[in-house]
Amino acid sequence: MSTVRTHFNDAVEYLASEDAKREITLLFRSLLNCTLLDWSAELTDNQIKSLNQMVAKRRQGVPLSHILGKRAFWKSEFVVTSDVLDPRPDTETLVETALALSEPKKILELGVGSGALIQSLLLEWPSASGVGTDISKEALAVAKQNAINLGVSNRLELIETDWFKGVRGRFDLIVSNPPYISMDEYKKLDKELSFEPKIALTDDADGLSAYRTIAANFKNYLTPNGVLLLEIGHNQASLVKEIFSDQGHDDMKILKDINGKDRVVKVKPN
Repeated sequence: MSTVRTHFNDAVEYLASEDAKREITLLFRSLLNCTLLDWSAELTDNQIKSLNQMVAKRRQGVPLSHILGKRAFWKSEFVVTSDVLDPRPDTETLVETALALSEPKKILELGVGSGALIQSLLLEWPSASGVGTDISKEALAVAKQNAINLGVSNRLELIETDWFKGVRGRFDLIVSNPPYISMDEYKKLDKELSFEPKIALTDDADGLSAYRTIAANFKNYLTPNGVLLLEIGHNQASLVKEIFSDQGHDDMKILKDINGKDRVVKVKPN
């Protein structure tokens, strides 16, 4: 019989991963557009075909969020594709750190990707406006769609550019989750990450290029009491602090994520 239960069990067995039951449940919910599964419900031939295609992609290592076309982050759900970095819980540490600050009037995100970071902040701060930059036209299209979906498109300007180029004005808060994986580390990453844009993961060098660019320029774009918040790799705190110190910025604080790992550097320009 082509019931949900039969195909669910077959799919879990085929996927054969530690998290198979949870992931197959999410695939079924997406397929059937429901929250609770009716185990005795009959599946159509088209539904079975779609399910088999989704499970096959997942077994190949395609991220679940790419198959579902969405990812939960902070308090919202964001459209994600292979053109953007999949927003992860680690980055929510950056949101938490930002929300502990005074509400800004203007926010700048460098490397906006899906828009999950700055749009989560704009939803928390309804009086704020923002600018998001990205070198990827495809990523900006995803960010634009998310901004429309979440109702913040009228408060967010998206610019296709490389870091600060083309950015005008000053901001109370600058945030970024730059590509901080070194090329040596990138070669050893899990297969699943190969489906995400390389440019959002590594700088093809030591993983510190973006921090050097930001450290050399950010002061020119901050208001007098503005703050810079950056996500960092768990083993990069001392290296990133040295980069900013070399530029004359010593007012820094390192914050840890939910797993107790260094994750965010907070910088105030001297």
